[in-house]
Amino acid sequence: IRFMSVKTFEIHKVHSTDFEVHRNWLAITHSLPVSRWYHENTSEWTLDYPPLFAWFEFGLSHVAQHFDRNMLLVENLNYDSPATVLFQRLSVIFTDLVFIFAVRECCRCVQEQKGSRDILNRPSFVLAVLLLWNFGLLIVDHIHFQYNGFLFGFLLLSVAKHLQSRHLQGALLFALLLNLKHIYLYVAPAYGIYLLRSYCFTQDNKDGSISWRSFSPLRLIALGSIVGSVCALSFGPFIAMGQLPQVLSRLFPFKRGLCHAYWAPNIWALYNILDKVLVTLGVRLKLLQEAELPRASMTGGLVQEFQHSVLPSITPSITLVCTLLSILPAAASIWWRPGGARGFLRCLLLCALGSFMFGWHVHEKAILIAILPLSILAVESREDAGIFLVLTTTGHYSLFPLIFTPAELPIKAVLMLMFVIYSFTALRKLGPVSLLHPLESVYLLGLVVVATACEIVFPLSPWQQKLPFLPLLVTSVYCSVGVTYSFLRLYVSLLRRDEKPKQL
Repeated sequence: IRFMSVKTFEIHKVHSTDFEVHRNWLAITHSLPVSRWYHENTSEWTLDYPPLFAWFEFGLSHVAQHFDRNMLLVENLNYDSPATVLFQRLSVIFTDLVFIFAVRECCRCVQEQKGSRDILNRPSFVLAVLLLWNFGLLIVDHIHFQYNGFLFGFLLLSVAKHLQSRHLQGALLFALLLNLKHIYLYVAPAYGIYLLRSYCFTQDNKDGSISWRSFSPLRLIALGSIVGSVCALSFGPFIAMGQLPQVLSRLFPFKRGLCHAYWAPNIWALYNILDKVLVTLGVRLKLLQEAELPRASMTGGLVQEFQHSVLPSITPSITLVCTLLSILPAAASIWWRPGGARGFLRCLLLCALGSFMFGWHVHEKAILIAILPLSILAVESREDAGIFLVLTTTGHYSLFPLIFTPAELPIKAVLMLMFVIYSFTALRKLGPVSLLHPLESVYLLGLVVVATACEIVFPLSPWQQKLPFLPLLVTSVYCSVGVTYSFLRLYVSLLRRDEKPKQL
């Protein structure tokens, strides 16, 4: 009840451009024939999610017409009547029921410690709070505006089904998720390799190696039928109309550039800042002419297609190779040394972070694909709890620029502080040992300095007009260090998996 009441409180908060994005998609799917859905471009916010999500918007539009039919007119750009705002906000809250059910299933999979314990200190209860009150999900969905809770419900429910050894159900849920939002391709390698190795091959040899004779063609056919059927239902109408190339061009717009307008805290943010440092040094040493450099090289972010000034420019093919190389050890590990469903979950996290670290045009919100599933491991293992605290605190703070108005600063600061305090205290109560190394604590305390400088000092300084991108740059680069560190620590924990992890 408290969870839903907080979300209801956010109904009338300021909304982002994503509010207009989804209103426009409601209008497109309601007012136009299916053949025009992926061609309509009256608004700059064209439909660029997979067809199953378009059908989801189509279903919502039939409810929306009872609130305000004018929101369903394609030409009504930036339409935000009170009834429209109310419907959009309520639709997010209502679809969060999928997420709540998924959290319940995940809590059932948690390995509880022996002995009686107060319910507030049980791992399953802590997990429920970490998921339901997740700071990032709250601000992205209910202040910024998106349907991530609904989508993450499918992901967590799929993970829970695999933890419960209900692999076909898990595969079905993930196939539905991929056809709702294709960003979850980030973790598709973990699903594919795990299901092939641990479901299609039914036995291992005594030494733990794969028993090739145990391969079950029927299981492979069952998996293929599930995935193929979902994709056929989703893409089938567009394939029949000869529109598959048009749909794919909307789903994978590579001309958007290496980085989002606000750099996601990944390896390319560090690469970009290195290029900027080299440019500055080159200009001061008179090795480069400032007049010949793109303005964005000196003062702005990377928007659309961009050529680095000193370092080699990055192409989509380079990011693809880097991403595949970054997840290859994790994929190889669950093939040669499968560790059951939790080994799969660890591989899923590394695939999510590898894609986030090295992907093309990564959005900062994608960090939640790693943060939410890591919560499951965090309540069971001391080492994973430490990684969780670093990644969650860093990743959540990197979302601060999404909520940028002065009036919203106290809201996001208080919500973030509440979540951080609960995470640290609850996870520490699960085990008496320290969860962070001294340098990790110093790094996280540095976020306070960064936040003070970017959110309070900088807006009052004369640099605001001259270097408007500076707070975003500092936030992104500082958080990139924490995300990179968490990625490496997760890899270390995977490669040491033969040693039993210390339990909380």
